[in-house]
Amino acid sequence: MFVRTASERDLDAVRDLLVETWHATYDGIYGVARVIEITDDWHSIAALRARLTMPRSEFVLADDGEMIGGMAFASASDDDKTVMLHQLYVRPGQQGRGTGRLLLDEIIASFPEARTVKLEVEEANAGAIAFYKANGFEDVGRTANCGRQDSGIPALIYERQLS
Repeated sequence: MFVRTASERDLDAVRDLLVETWHATYDGIYGVARVIEITDDWHSIAALRARLTMPRSEFVLADDGEMIGGMAFASASDDDKTVMLHQLYVRPGQQGRGTGRLLLDEIIASFPEARTVKLEVEEANAGAIAFYKANGFEDVGRTANCGRQDSGIPALIYERQLS
């Protein structure tokens, strides 16, 4: 896998990856109908397209030349000191092979002024929590609205301090 910047031509493949990953991860937590509702909204082509041009952000893909194995999207605060990792997803069949680490490293390298990386993670997503803990993140709180204001989805907040 190599990491590269996402482009317009990747959006269908990224959406497919997100839908597959969300069903594999969250069907047992939220139910199939809720996962479809979320992916149709949060991972629509229009929503993904908007990320391509968002100021102070990075949208990267792990690609092996034949398929997109993972994606990550993050944005920096106005002072560039805090990065919010909005998304980091690895195709279920690619998990445990270093793809997530490649994406995380690229996101961090993309924001050289950052001192903190933050993210929100579903408390029942044990695999993601183990990944983030193994990569230096610590549980610092909770939110009642993961992903966006008024989502109604509770999540843990994790942070990693950067040197």
